[in-house]
Amino acid sequence: METPANDHTATPARRALDALADNNEDRGALEALAGSDVLVPVPDDAGDGDAADPGAVALPVIERPDGDPVVPVFTSEPAMAELLPFVGRYRLVPLGALASQWPADELSLTIDAGSPHPLTLTSEGVRTLLARPRG
Repeated sequence: METPANDHTATPARRALDALADNNEDRGALEALAGSDVLVPVPDDAGDGDAADPGAVALPVIERPDGDPVVPVFTSEPAMAELLPFVGRYRLVPLGALASQWPADELSLTIDAGSPHPLTLTSEGVRTLLARPRG
């Protein structure tokens, strides 16, 4: 389902992704995206304690068609349900906080995969473009 640009129900993160589709160097959109909350699906193998622990987020890792690992996150429940209808649990996490703790390996992040304007970042891109200084 495509989100029209004038849809007032679109989340700030979704609007930022739409803006980045037009101009991938839009600093305002990157700032808005980094400051937004995203839905992180809870992996099936995560226990209830892990799913509720506010200090830790279990990252769901899936393989892309080329074999590279990627963590899918979403800007809204409908965006998540469209790609992963079987997901029953998720965590709402500030994207900047997630990015500031991103693993140093080659794990990529995909925001709203399956949408008209998804964004996939390499591990380095996650840390340099989205990590917000803590303070």
